[in-house]
Amino acid sequence: MPALIRDAVDADGPAVARLIADVFAEYEGCPFVMGEFPELAAPAAHYARRGGRLWVAEAGGRLVGSLALSRVDGSEVFELGKVYVARSHRGSGLAQALYARALEAVLAGGGRRIRLWTDTRFHSGHRFYEKLGFVRLPVSRYLADSTRAWEYAFERVVP
Repeated sequence: MPALIRDAVDADGPAVARLIADVFAEYEGCPFVMGEFPELAAPAAHYARRGGRLWVAEAGGRLVGSLALSRVDGSEVFELGKVYVARSHRGSGLAQALYARALEAVLAGGGRRIRLWTDTRFHSGHRFYEKLGFVRLPVSRYLADSTRAWEYAFERVVP
C-alpha cells in the first residue's frame, strides 16, 4: 500500500516514537528510551522552532516513515533528523520521497549544505545517503545515552 506524506502535527509524537522503537529493535544493543527523545512531546512545534519541519508518511492507518529538517543556527546549513522508514516500506521509494520534500524546503530556504548524523550500525542508511550524494565526513561522535552509539557525520552540498 502506498504511503501518504504529510506535515507532522504535535499529536504524531507517540506514533513517531513507535516507528523509531521498531527500527531500533532491529539492531542489537539499540534500545529505545522515550525520555531521551523529549522533542517527541511536540515534534511539529520543535522543528518549527528550529526553522524546519517534520514530515511523516502513513499507510494502512499507521505511521511508516518520518524525516525532520532543521536550520543550523540560522545559517545556510540544514540538518536532517528522524529519518526512519518501517521495514515494510523500505525499497518502495518512500525515503527518497521524504528526502525530496526536505530538499525542496532547503532550496526554498536558501540552504547551501545539508548534514546529518547517523548511527554507525545503520549500514543501509549510509548507502541511502551516499546514493543521494552525501559524503561521509572524517568525524564521529559518541552518544552517552542508552544506545551507547557512535555516529558518523554526512554532508551534501546543495546544487
